[in-house]
Amino acid sequence: MKQQLLKYKGYHGTVEFSLEDDVLYGKVIDVNSLISYEGKDLAELRSDFEGAVDDYLAMCEAHHESPERAYTGSFNVRLEPEMHKRLALYARSHNESLNTSVKQAVAQLLAE
Repeated sequence: MKQQLLKYKGYHGTVEFSLEDDVLYGKVIDVNSLISYEGKDLAELRSDFEGAVDDYLAMCEAHHESPERAYTGSFNVRLEPEMHKRLALYARSHNESLNTSVKQAVAQLLAE
């Protein structure tokens, strides 16, 4: 089952629950800072999530810091040397960069 995430201003947050406390809660994912929120129902949870993100952004601005962004568009991929070689040869034979070939492969994977 695909996990549902809250989304706001480019940030994503989890939706979890505590049966003991009868509360929904979550945290913003893929950033080092701990940004958490909670609510008694989904509307309250969403509101607290958005408020937590707004508070985080305001705190960054007040301290003249850049807010963390989870996805910069750059990441390392580790391949076996033979696969790396085959991919490089494929890219060269198609007159494109290795980066372009990887982007096309990922786009095709995500389109399925």
